[in-house]
Amino acid sequence: MNAPIVFVSGSKGGVGKSITSMAVLDYFTTQHTFLKLIESDKSNPDVWSSYGSTVESEGVDLDDVEGWIQLVNICDAQPFKAIVVNTPARNNMGVRAHGAILRDSLKELGRPLVTLWVINRQRDSLELLKEYMELMPDGVTHVVKNGYFGEERKFELYEKSPVHESIQQQNGKSLFLPDLADRVTDELYSKRITLAEAAQQLKVGDRAELQRWRTAVAEMLTSIGL
Repeated sequence: MNAPIVFVSGSKGGVGKSITSMAVLDYFTTQHTFLKLIESDKSNPDVWSSYGSTVESEGVDLDDVEGWIQLVNICDAQPFKAIVVNTPARNNMGVRAHGAILRDSLKELGRPLVTLWVINRQRDSLELLKEYMELMPDGVTHVVKNGYFGEERKFELYEKSPVHESIQQQNGKSLFLPDLADRVTDELYSKRITLAEAAQQLKVGDRAELQRWRTAVAEMLTSIGL
Protein backbone atom coordinates (compact mmCIF):
# COMPACT_ATOMS: atom_id res chain seq x y z
CA MET A 1 0.00 0.00 0.00
CA ASN A 2 1.29 3.44 -0.94
CA ALA A 3 1.39 6.44 1.41
CA PRO A 4 -1.98 7.80 2.60
CA ILE A 5 -4.07 10.68 1.34
CA VAL A 6 -5.14 12.65 4.41
CA PHE A 7 -8.08 15.00 3.99
CA VAL A 8 -8.50 17.55 6.79
CA SER A 9 -12.06 18.76 6.51
CA GLY A 10 -15.15 19.99 8.28
CA SER A 11 -16.87 21.77 5.38
CA LYS A 12 -17.39 24.94 7.41
CA GLY A 13 -15.20 27.77 8.59
CA GLY A 14 -13.90 28.26 12.10
CA VAL A 15 -13.82 24.66 13.34
CA GLY A 16 -10.02 24.35 13.41
CA LYS A 17 -9.08 22.75 10.10
CA SER A 18 -5.95 24.89 9.73
CA ILE A 19 -4.43 24.03 13.11
CA THR A 20 -5.31 20.37 12.55
CA SER A 21 -3.59 20.38 9.16
CA MET A 22 -0.55 22.03 10.73
CA ALA A 23 -0.56 19.36 13.43
CA VAL A 24 -0.60 16.58 10.82
CA LEU A 25 2.23 18.19 8.86
CA ASP A 26 4.26 18.63 12.04
CA TYR A 27 3.69 15.00 13.02
CA PHE A 28 4.71 13.64 9.62
CA THR A 29 7.77 15.89 9.60
CA THR A 30 8.94 14.67 13.01
CA GLN A 31 8.40 11.09 11.78
CA HIS A 32 10.61 11.89 8.76
CA THR A 33 7.75 10.99 6.43
CA PHE A 34 7.98 12.15 2.83
CA LEU A 35 4.98 14.39 2.32
CA LYS A 36 3.30 17.04 0.25
CA LEU A 37 0.76 19.68 1.24
CA ILE A 38 -2.19 20.37 -1.02
CA GLU A 39 -3.68 23.73 -0.08
CA SER A 40 -7.19 24.12 -1.42
CA ASP A 41 -8.40 26.88 0.92
CA LYS A 42 -8.02 29.86 -1.38
CA SER A 43 -9.77 32.35 0.90
CA ASN A 44 -7.82 31.49 4.07
CA PRO A 45 -4.49 29.80 3.18
CA ASP A 46 -3.07 29.83 6.72
CA VAL A 47 -1.44 26.44 6.34
CA TRP A 48 0.24 27.42 3.08
CA SER A 49 1.48 30.65 4.70
CA SER A 50 3.16 28.73 7.52
CA TYR A 51 4.35 25.60 5.73
CA GLY A 52 4.65 26.56 2.07
CA SER A 53 8.37 27.31 2.31
CA THR A 54 9.33 24.27 4.41
CA VAL A 55 7.15 21.49 2.98
CA GLU A 56 6.62 20.68 -0.68
CA SER A 57 3.30 22.37 -1.42
CA GLU A 58 0.88 22.98 -4.24
CA GLY A 59 -2.35 24.93 -4.53
CA VAL A 60 -5.28 23.00 -5.97
CA ASP A 61 -8.83 24.27 -6.56
CA LEU A 62 -11.19 21.57 -5.30
CA ASP A 63 -14.21 23.62 -6.32
CA ASP A 64 -13.36 22.77 -9.92
CA VAL A 65 -13.18 19.47 -11.80
CA GLU A 66 -9.68 20.35 -13.03
CA GLY A 67 -8.50 20.52 -9.43
CA TRP A 68 -9.72 17.00 -8.64
CA ILE A 69 -8.02 15.66 -11.75
CA GLN A 70 -4.85 17.48 -10.72
CA LEU A 71 -5.07 16.01 -7.20
CA VAL A 72 -5.35 12.45 -8.51
CA ASN A 73 -2.43 12.98 -10.88
CA ILE A 74 -0.28 14.34 -8.04
CA CYS A 75 -1.13 11.30 -5.92
CA ASP A 76 -0.24 9.00 -8.81
CA ALA A 77 3.08 10.71 -9.59
CA GLN A 78 4.39 10.60 -6.01
CA PRO A 79 3.10 7.37 -4.42
CA PHE A 80 5.75 7.39 -1.67
CA LYS A 81 4.65 10.78 -0.31
CA ALA A 82 1.84 11.24 2.16
CA ILE A 83 -0.55 13.81 0.70
CA VAL A 84 -2.12 16.18 3.23
CA VAL A 85 -5.09 18.09 1.81
CA ASN A 86 -6.21 21.19 3.70
CA THR A 87 -9.77 21.71 2.48
CA PRO A 88 -11.81 24.92 2.39
CA ALA A 89 -15.14 25.67 4.00
CA ARG A 90 -18.02 24.42 1.81
CA ASN A 91 -15.84 21.48 0.68
CA ASN A 92 -18.85 19.16 0.54
CA MET A 93 -19.99 21.05 -2.56
CA GLY A 94 -16.82 20.10 -4.41
CA VAL A 95 -16.98 16.54 -3.10
CA ARG A 96 -20.57 16.21 -4.26
CA ALA A 97 -19.79 17.50 -7.74
CA HIS A 98 -16.39 15.94 -8.39
CA GLY A 99 -15.38 13.62 -5.54
CA ALA A 100 -16.04 10.54 -7.65
CA ILE A 101 -12.87 11.35 -9.60
CA LEU A 102 -10.79 10.60 -6.52
CA ARG A 103 -13.05 7.87 -5.19
CA ASP A 104 -12.94 5.91 -8.45
CA SER A 105 -9.14 6.25 -8.60
CA LEU A 106 -8.28 5.01 -5.11
CA LYS A 107 -7.89 1.35 -6.07
CA GLU A 108 -5.53 2.14 -8.93
CA LEU A 109 -3.60 4.64 -6.80
CA GLY A 110 -3.17 2.00 -4.11
CA ARG A 111 -3.50 4.62 -1.40
CA PRO A 112 -5.68 4.64 1.72
CA LEU A 113 -7.95 7.67 2.07
CA VAL A 114 -8.03 8.99 5.63
CA THR A 115 -10.32 11.88 6.52
CA LEU A 116 -9.92 13.87 9.71
CA TRP A 117 -13.27 15.61 10.17
CA VAL A 118 -12.91 18.49 12.61
CA ILE A 119 -16.02 19.43 14.57
CA ASN A 120 -17.23 21.99 17.06
CA ARG A 121 -20.21 21.29 19.32
CA GLN A 122 -22.89 22.44 16.89
CA ARG A 123 -25.37 20.29 15.01
CA ASP A 124 -24.39 21.49 11.54
CA SER A 125 -20.93 19.93 11.97
CA LEU A 126 -22.64 16.56 12.35
CA GLU A 127 -25.04 17.12 9.46
CA LEU A 128 -22.16 18.02 7.16
CA LEU A 129 -20.23 14.96 8.37
CA LYS A 130 -23.17 12.68 7.62
CA GLU A 131 -23.37 14.12 4.11
CA TYR A 132 -19.63 13.69 3.56
CA MET A 133 -19.69 10.05 4.64
CA GLU A 134 -22.49 9.37 2.18
CA LEU A 135 -20.54 11.09 -0.61
CA MET A 136 -17.18 9.45 0.20
CA PRO A 137 -17.90 6.00 1.62
CA ASP A 138 -14.46 4.71 0.68
CA GLY A 139 -11.57 5.07 3.08
CA VAL A 140 -11.97 5.80 6.76
CA THR A 141 -13.21 8.93 8.51
CA HIS A 142 -12.09 9.92 12.00
CA VAL A 143 -13.81 12.69 13.94
CA VAL A 144 -11.60 15.28 15.62
CA LYS A 145 -13.35 17.01 18.51
CA ASN A 146 -11.61 20.36 18.78
CA GLY A 147 -10.84 21.14 22.40
CA TYR A 148 -10.93 24.85 21.63
CA PHE A 149 -14.70 24.51 21.97
CA GLY A 150 -14.64 22.81 25.36
CA GLU A 151 -13.69 19.70 27.29
CA GLU A 152 -14.26 16.33 25.65
CA ARG A 153 -17.28 15.57 27.82
CA LYS A 154 -19.06 18.60 26.36
CA PHE A 155 -19.29 17.01 22.90
CA GLU A 156 -22.32 15.03 24.04
CA LEU A 157 -24.39 16.03 20.99
CA TYR A 158 -21.93 14.14 18.81
CA GLU A 159 -21.51 11.24 21.25
CA LYS A 160 -25.26 10.61 21.28
CA SER A 161 -25.77 11.09 17.54
CA PRO A 162 -26.37 8.40 14.88
CA VAL A 163 -23.31 9.66 12.99
CA HIS A 164 -21.12 8.64 15.95
CA GLU A 165 -22.35 5.09 15.51
CA SER A 166 -21.72 5.32 11.77
CA ILE A 167 -18.12 6.35 12.44
CA GLN A 168 -17.62 3.30 14.63
CA GLN A 169 -19.18 0.97 12.06
CA GLN A 170 -16.65 1.99 9.40
CA ASN A 171 -13.75 1.56 11.86
CA GLY A 172 -13.29 5.27 12.40
CA LYS A 173 -12.29 6.74 15.74
CA SER A 174 -13.45 9.70 17.77
CA LEU A 175 -10.39 11.77 18.61
CA PHE A 176 -9.87 14.77 20.85
CA LEU A 177 -7.57 17.61 19.84
CA PRO A 178 -6.50 19.41 23.02
CA ASP A 179 -6.80 23.16 23.14
CA LEU A 180 -3.59 25.09 22.53
CA ALA A 181 -3.17 28.31 24.49
CA ASP A 182 -4.33 31.37 22.55
CA ARG A 183 -1.01 33.16 23.02
CA VAL A 184 0.76 30.31 21.22
CA THR A 185 -1.69 30.09 18.32
CA ASP A 186 -1.55 33.87 17.99
CA GLU A 187 2.22 33.61 17.54
CA LEU A 188 1.86 30.84 14.97
CA TYR A 189 -0.57 32.77 12.80
CA SER A 190 0.87 36.26 13.21
CA LYS A 191 4.44 35.16 12.46
CA ARG A 192 3.36 32.50 9.93
CA ILE A 193 5.78 29.96 11.31
CA THR A 194 5.68 26.19 11.57
CA LEU A 195 5.20 24.35 14.84
CA ALA A 196 8.84 23.23 14.72
CA GLU A 197 9.99 26.82 14.24
CA ALA A 198 7.78 27.96 17.10
CA ALA A 199 9.34 25.29 19.31
CA GLN A 200 12.66 27.06 18.78
CA GLN A 201 11.59 30.70 18.73
CA LEU A 202 8.94 31.18 21.42
CA LYS A 203 9.52 32.08 25.05
CA VAL A 204 10.23 29.26 27.49
CA GLY A 205 6.72 28.99 28.92
CA ASP A 206 5.13 29.15 25.48
CA ARG A 207 7.48 26.43 24.22
CA ALA A 208 6.52 24.20 27.14
CA GLU A 209 2.83 24.62 26.31
CA LEU A 210 3.49 23.90 22.65
CA GLN A 211 5.48 20.76 23.46
CA ARG A 212 2.65 19.48 25.68
CA TRP A 213 0.25 19.93 22.78
CA ARG A 214 2.57 18.38 20.16
CA THR A 215 3.01 15.31 22.36
CA ALA A 216 -0.76 14.91 22.72
CA VAL A 217 -1.23 15.34 18.96
CA ALA A 218 1.40 12.69 18.24
CA GLU A 219 -0.41 10.24 20.52
CA MET A 220 -3.71 11.05 18.81
CA LEU A 221 -2.38 10.49 15.29
CA THR A 222 -0.42 7.39 16.26
CA SER A 223 -3.66 5.88 17.57
CA ILE A 224 -5.11 5.89 14.03
CA GLY A 225 -2.03 4.44 12.41
CA LEU A 226 -0.61 7.51 10.71
